[in-house]
Amino acid sequence: MWRLTWKFWISLAIFSIGYACQTKKNEMKISKDMEIYSNDPHSYSRPEEAVTEHIDLDLKVDFKSKLIAGTATLTISKKPGVNRIFLDTKDLRILDVKNDLGESLKYKLGEEDSILGAALTIDLNGHERKISIRYTTGEQAEALQWLNPEQTADKTDPFLFSQSQAILARSWIPLQDSPGIRCTYNAKVEVPKGMMALMSAENPQEINDSGIYHFSMPQPIPSYLMALAVGKVEFARIGDRTGVYAEPGMLKRSVEEFSEMEDMLMIAEQLYGPYQWGRYDLIVLPPSFPFGGMENPRITFATPTILAGDKSLTSLVAHELAHSWSGNLVTNATWNDFWLNEGFTVYFEYRIMEALKGRDYAEMLSSLSLQGLLDEVDLFMKSGKENATKLKLDLAGANPDDGVTAIAYDKGYFFLRRLEEYVGREKFDEFLNLYFSKHAFKSNHTEAFLVFLKEHLFEKNEIKPIEDLNEWVYDSGLPSSLPAVDSKRFKRVDAAISQWIQNDYAFDVSNWSSHEWVHFIKNLPKDLSAESMQKLDEKFDFTNSGNAEILGVWFVHCSRKLYEPSLEAMSNFLIRTGRRKFLMPVYEELVKSGEGRKIAKEIYAKARPNYHFVASSSLDRLLK
Repeated sequence: MWRLTWKFWISLAIFSIGYACQTKKNEMKISKDMEIYSNDPHSYSRPEEAVTEHIDLDLKVDFKSKLIAGTATLTISKKPGVNRIFLDTKDLRILDVKNDLGESLKYKLGEEDSILGAALTIDLNGHERKISIRYTTGEQAEALQWLNPEQTADKTDPFLFSQSQAILARSWIPLQDSPGIRCTYNAKVEVPKGMMALMSAENPQEINDSGIYHFSMPQPIPSYLMALAVGKVEFARIGDRTGVYAEPGMLKRSVEEFSEMEDMLMIAEQLYGPYQWGRYDLIVLPPSFPFGGMENPRITFATPTILAGDKSLTSLVAHELAHSWSGNLVTNATWNDFWLNEGFTVYFEYRIMEALKGRDYAEMLSSLSLQGLLDEVDLFMKSGKENATKLKLDLAGANPDDGVTAIAYDKGYFFLRRLEEYVGREKFDEFLNLYFSKHAFKSNHTEAFLVFLKEHLFEKNEIKPIEDLNEWVYDSGLPSSLPAVDSKRFKRVDAAISQWIQNDYAFDVSNWSSHEWVHFIKNLPKDLSAESMQKLDEKFDFTNSGNAEILGVWFVHCSRKLYEPSLEAMSNFLIRTGRRKFLMPVYEELVKSGEGRKIAKEIYAKARPNYHFVASSSLDRLLK
């Protein structure tokens, strides 16, 4: 214990000037079994006193009342003398709490916080190994989205899905909702007959007759990876370990789009070691899903907006697959360390895509990351939010979703690329393989990673550490050592933009992917006239594109100029699409003018029922 604690404080002195002077909220805590817990500002739990090892769920899904009711039985471990355990809840109705002898336990729900919810404090009689909490979800359970049939792709049956990241698992399960705490789980889930239930666990592949499904997740996972989907879906096999779930009308298209999943899985294993989760499946959710994808173990939840028809958007699948190592296998200890999940995953994603489609394809993706990063940093710096551009964040008192920016993803990626270019790919790959194997099924924080980096990359290879290490991790903005990106494909797109500006449309777009079109549209002049937009539309028919990535960037231009021919299509797109990546830029552009704000509010009034809480909470603040 003392050696670990000493090592931690030394790492602070080495890697973070001034960091060691921060308050005790950033200290680690070490339990009796040497498990290291970072003090999580977004959880009421006290795992150094009592921690969850396993959860048994017995749940019933009621579409009529839009509630989940059931029991969560937690197997716990606690230090001697500890007589209570702290759990996280949000808008849950607690009916009773009992121990493994069936004895009722006293409990108290604390005051409700708008971000954190309410602490559930349970008094322990002394020797409990299990506590059972009978409860129902609230009417506004933020993790859950209940969809009517008309809100789905096939429009025949209702649908339910969860989105637990970052701290929304507490709104459908009473548990210790911190990424630094991992546990296994089993579940029994009852749903209406004729529907299938799926979880982040071992899953069925066909609808059964009873409507009762049993699940097992034998690997310990953090709470934000607890996931549930219920709907009329079917399964199709891709490879020996991969497959796709979707509504029947979407299944064939989905199988064709994701036919490379098995290849991606084998490439990932060749890069960074064995896949440790059994199967890797994917479910295509209804369009209201707020993210591109969610890396729930064994089953990625994915948006239908990546069904481009040409597999040009399946790098998202590579991203979620990469999370099976960076995030699911080795997890950020708190949301202040979010870059450890996402920066690593973007790096891994691009390595998969490079192996699958070549270096220039990966450089095209890197170029998009760079452009998004530069834009985000510029926006934060101009708005006085310099601290938001640091890799190591301080989100205490804030919603952890505030850290879901290009900084964690793309600054994190370019930091790792900087390391790779500094020491060479062979040495860096050896380091990453060791990192994933040594930290498998554990949580990690930035300071521990930097210690590991120093010992196993620099010292092991007798290489002097990069001089700007602290600058990358703890300083705002971007270091001057930001790696350069060289995309030959985007250079051809840039040449096409120059031709278009000169009214020369004689450039070849026959082999362009979605990424090239996005780059083309994003880099058009911002002061496009209505006449210019009309010419573009006549030539390329952007307004009627079936590609969500193209529509997302095109409608930003349309919002800026309130381009009349696009307004109806833009309204339909915003109403039927729930992916926050597309929603926020368009709405943000609309509200910059008085007429645009009026249009935005009219659209939002119709669209809001289709949005998950993750999206609607951001838009509520924007349009208040």
